[in-house]
Amino acid sequence: MATTVAARQDVLTDPRDAELARHVLASLADPRAVLSVTLNDETVPVPGSIHALLREVLRAVASASTITITTTPPEVTTSTAAAILGISRPTLMKLIRNGDIPAHKVGTHTRLRTDDVLVAKRARRERERAAYRELLALEGDEE
Repeated sequence: MATTVAARQDVLTDPRDAELARHVLASLADPRAVLSVTLNDETVPVPGSIHALLREVLRAVASASTITITTTPPEVTTSTAAAILGISRPTLMKLIRNGDIPAHKVGTHTRLRTDDVLVAKRARRERERAAYRELLALEGDEE
C-alpha cells in the first residue's frame, strides 16, 4: 500500500460569508428547522450526520475562522494513525498489542480503520477532558 496523504482544502471566508452563516445558524436554532438542498427544482433534506457537519462549518464561517477540510482514506498506516492520535508510533503499537485499538495485517504491514482511529481519538479527548474537570474540582476543594 502506497503512503496515503490526506487531501486538504483551505477555504478563506470574508465578512459577508460570516454574516450569511450567522443568519443561517439563527434559522437553524429552531428545532423544527430542516436544512435542505435544491437542485433542478428538486428539494432534498440533508441527512442528520451531514447536517451536523454543515452546522459546524457554518459556526466556523460565522466566527470568521479559516476552515480546513481534510479527507482520510478508510484505512491508514500506523504512522498516519499515530499522527492523527497525537502519539508516537511505538505507543500506538503498544495500544494495538494490548487490544486497545483494533488493527489488522496487510502482508507484513499493520493497518487500522480510520473509523477506529477516530473513535480512539474521541475517547482519548474525553478522558483528557474528564481528567481536566477532575483537576479543576480538586483545585476548587482546596479553597
